[in-house]
Amino acid sequence: MDLSVIIVNWNTKDLLCQCIDSLAQTVKKIDTEIFVVDNGSTDGSVAAIREKFPRVRLVENQVNLGFARANNQAISLSSGEYLLLLNPDTKVKDEAIPQMLSFMNAHAKAGLVGGQLLNADESKQNSIANFPSLATELLNKSLLRWLFPEKFPGKERDYPGPVEVESVIGACMLVRRKAVEQVGLLDEEFFLFLEETDWCYRIKKAGWEIYHIPGAKLLHFQGKSAEVEKAKARIEYYRSRYRYFRKNRGSFQTSVLSIGLIIKLLVELVFATIACMVTLFMVKKWRTKLSTYLYLMWWHLRLCPETMGLRPKKEELKIVN
Repeated sequence: MDLSVIIVNWNTKDLLCQCIDSLAQTVKKIDTEIFVVDNGSTDGSVAAIREKFPRVRLVENQVNLGFARANNQAISLSSGEYLLLLNPDTKVKDEAIPQMLSFMNAHAKAGLVGGQLLNADESKQNSIANFPSLATELLNKSLLRWLFPEKFPGKERDYPGPVEVESVIGACMLVRRKAVEQVGLLDEEFFLFLEETDWCYRIKKAGWEIYHIPGAKLLHFQGKSAEVEKAKARIEYYRSRYRYFRKNRGSFQTSVLSIGLIIKLLVELVFATIACMVTLFMVKKWRTKLSTYLYLMWWHLRLCPETMGLRPKKEELKIVN
């Protein structure tokens, strides 16, 4: 088997079906197996896959096990020389996957590559990521990319061809199985966000190279799964940042990060409160922001408990295990 495609789904039925349709068109000439790991969806995703795509290998979880664990389930079942981790809210454009495979076949040191993500209007999304640092997490990322474009590459630059990078955005990642066998599976302590960044970090440390392939284009209808419960998803983002820093940056930087993020959150909370008061709480955007910031602050005041966020309860996991 040349290619194993893995799609982790949570309540994005229509986008998932669109994703598989687009994928089927671009891998016609490639020996491919497709896995869909459904994380306890309640929108009919499982039934839709069984009806429309009977050849897709379906892994059905009863609860949301998170991005890392769900991908690991399929990786352990797969047999492809290359693994394509693909978000369900993507639509692959012609020749994107063949381009990425061709590059990997021609570059033996390439352990992982990512394509160019596009918005629905085909404007560019950020597809390259730096390894998280105090600068990237506490300062404005757009400003960093503008001031230091070589150190912090982003969508503002046009790349004529593949470019080596630190990490890529996890909506579309093609990884060499040999690299996975060397560094191990995704870290399941990351439930959502930064698990792919941690993987890239480990792959890079093991001596492999990571590339962004600008010619491999796909639409990315960003964050549709996370939008279902936005405040809880934000908690997972904070939790993943703390996890990444504890694991890869040490206790001192983790402490600085925590203090800095709480200060930023307090400032955002004050601004959202003022905006709500000025608009007499009539503007939904500001009401949503205020409730999200209050929820995040409450999570921090409670010392970041595991019971808040998107993770399943312990009793649910006991049933799964």
